[in-house]
Amino acid sequence: METAGSSAEKGVAVEYVRHFGREVAALEEAGREAACSHAALVVPSCPGWVVTDLVLHLGFVHRVVARVIGERMQQPPAEGDRSWLGLPSPWRDWLPPGRAPQQSPVPAALLDWFQGGAATLGELFRAADPGERVWTWSADHSVGFWQRMQAIEAAVHRWDAQNAVSAAEPLDAALAVDAVAQTFEVMAPMRRAVAKAPPGQGERFVFRRTDGPQAWAVHFDGDPVLLGSAQGSYDIQISGTASDLALFLWQRDVTGSLEVRGDSSLLSRYFALVPPL
Repeated sequence: METAGSSAEKGVAVEYVRHFGREVAALEEAGREAACSHAALVVPSCPGWVVTDLVLHLGFVHRVVARVIGERMQQPPAEGDRSWLGLPSPWRDWLPPGRAPQQSPVPAALLDWFQGGAATLGELFRAADPGERVWTWSADHSVGFWQRMQAIEAAVHRWDAQNAVSAAEPLDAALAVDAVAQTFEVMAPMRRAVAKAPPGQGERFVFRRTDGPQAWAVHFDGDPVLLGSAQGSYDIQISGTASDLALFLWQRDVTGSLEVRGDSSLLSRYFALVPPL
């Protein structure tokens, strides 16, 4: 059994930059649809947020990452002056997310701002060497980390936006498989450390894909997130499409689409062991 993030595959077959471009375009399209409504559309999967908050959040992230890559920063951007975001008042007063007006729809001009930031980041992704060293919040200090992270985050938030306005399309299967692996390699250890999550008591989770061959066994024993063989015993097995597994791990309410065997109380226990941030 190995510690998550130590030697796991990086999903090299996944075309992160292509996925990023497709996902941000689909999110913008959903945002444009939301802008035509007569009131702010709630984002059910992000409690307390309306679509404006979602657009602001991801647009902010894109500009931070674009600055890191564009300037080849080796340290996180300093707090304070955020004029480089290009956010006029009152939009900058709506950060952090959850402060946007709850009565009016997302401003069309804010979607233009989002589109511009996503386009800039996409250009930087295409021009940069994935192995080039830049600051990240993980142990992997590379442009490739951000390509992977932002493709996955864009896909999840695209699902959020579509789910707010109509029916959401599932995540691309290849990207979703990589998102599941990335959760255990990168996100879960980080979330446990930041949130000072309780030590594992030996819980063994198996996540099994129903639309492909992959399965992941995750063991919580003390502080580490341990990965092992999906064969053998488990406390709970959670089965679903790659998209639904990835969305569940990002704490989206797709449990009605999952098949659960074993101790179903561990569904909620997972998010005590891996708290959302």
